[in-house]
Amino acid sequence: MKQRQAYGRAVFSVAVTIIAGIFLAGLGIFGGQSADKPEPYRTALTKDGRGIVRHPAPDPGSPAVLTELPTFKPGERDPFKVDLRGKDMRALDVKDRLPDLLMANFDDRTRWPADLPAGFDPRMFMEAGKNPGLHIRDLHKRGIAGRGIGVAVIDMGFLVDHAEYKDRLRLFEEIHSADETAQMHGVATASIAVGRTVGVAPEADLYYIAYFPSAENGAGAEFRHDFTWAAQCIDRVLEVNRGLPEGRKIRVISMSIGWEPREAGYKEVVEAVGRAKRDGVFVVCTTMNETYGFRIFGLSRDPRSDPDDLASYGDAWWGSLAVPGMEVLHFPMDSRTTASPMGTGEYAFYRLGGLSWAVPWAAGLYALACQVRPDVTPQLFWEKALETGDSLDLPPKEPSLTAEEVERRVRKAVDDGVVKVKNQTQGQDPEAVYAKIYGQWTKEKKDRMSEADFRVFAAEKIRPTILQDTKPRKLEKVVNPVRLIEALKR
Repeated sequence: MKQRQAYGRAVFSVAVTIIAGIFLAGLGIFGGQSADKPEPYRTALTKDGRGIVRHPAPDPGSPAVLTELPTFKPGERDPFKVDLRGKDMRALDVKDRLPDLLMANFDDRTRWPADLPAGFDPRMFMEAGKNPGLHIRDLHKRGIAGRGIGVAVIDMGFLVDHAEYKDRLRLFEEIHSADETAQMHGVATASIAVGRTVGVAPEADLYYIAYFPSAENGAGAEFRHDFTWAAQCIDRVLEVNRGLPEGRKIRVISMSIGWEPREAGYKEVVEAVGRAKRDGVFVVCTTMNETYGFRIFGLSRDPRSDPDDLASYGDAWWGSLAVPGMEVLHFPMDSRTTASPMGTGEYAFYRLGGLSWAVPWAAGLYALACQVRPDVTPQLFWEKALETGDSLDLPPKEPSLTAEEVERRVRKAVDDGVVKVKNQTQGQDPEAVYAKIYGQWTKEKKDRMSEADFRVFAAEKIRPTILQDTKPRKLEKVVNPVRLIEALKR
């Protein structure tokens, strides 16, 4: 069955993103099974905003005997290239395949050969990946674990009975949902936010609404984002919240997705976020630059490193995105163990993450902030997180990159970006589209722009990004949860 590329968009090329004028709107990892035919959408609400409307079955998965281990090439953009979840590898000889295994996703159902290469320990990686990192567990030991704070997650099909959160799940509803069984994306994000052993806020209350963010579904159907239902989900959370007692309110919504002005339902979802802001509910998503003026990004981590050690982290595996005039706040993202949709006590390890994993991490941290400072606001939280954040000095990614290779990459990125723009704006006047993208980045108004002029502009934007890889870098800011919480308590 083909994996459903549904929740967000897998945009991993920063250069192409710049050309297309698209802020990263869901750099997540996606999974689950596609339907053989269009499925009916389901909306099921509780009567009083409490309880569970149904118990979706676990994802049956796609078990298989692996006959060959995939090769992960440098610069690979597919986070599922080495996907070993549910695979039987016992017949394979992988003693000399450490680099590929170090890029693998796997789960409790993966069957390993008896002889694994030195340096690859899936049990150790799985256990270390349960730690949210950056000394979050030190806060838990001090009783700062989100008790009394409500966290809402809006995502895809859910496994309500997973041991990571079932005892604190206060609500499960569906709005325009297309998933009969649990899906990996929502199960993972909920556990990262509030999971009992893997979560940032393991004592927070969980409210979950499952929805499908498209008007089309099923094999052969074109996927098109429509955020009308996302807006309805946000409004439903606010409605439920009004009936909750003081001291148990929902303070944050985690949505590992983002929206753009050109997409259906954009106006509706932005207005819904505005209503949430007025109600004192922080909506954490991948396009907070649009709604709050915040830029969220993720951190890489080698699975052999200590999740609590700042030096274990680096910038995202697909690169970084600098936005003029806007500071970036980085959260852990890679080498994470999460709840698995396959079973109520099962886990999965995801080597390469995306913003889909950073969003619930940030939402969980906000829940901790609400516990220690009930009057905290998103603006205060973000300001203090930047003030108390750490900086990381990183070596050049490619110190030997020649000037000729830089220009070759610039040309390729421009070519790829122009193709992307044309594919996404079919039927529109391309010169008007180029002018609009130019205006988004420069704030200068143009009615039309030729492709040749746009190529020159795009190359000027891309070249500094590529040149960054040839120089030492400073990564700012990396969230420091302990210092942040101490600053908020003052």
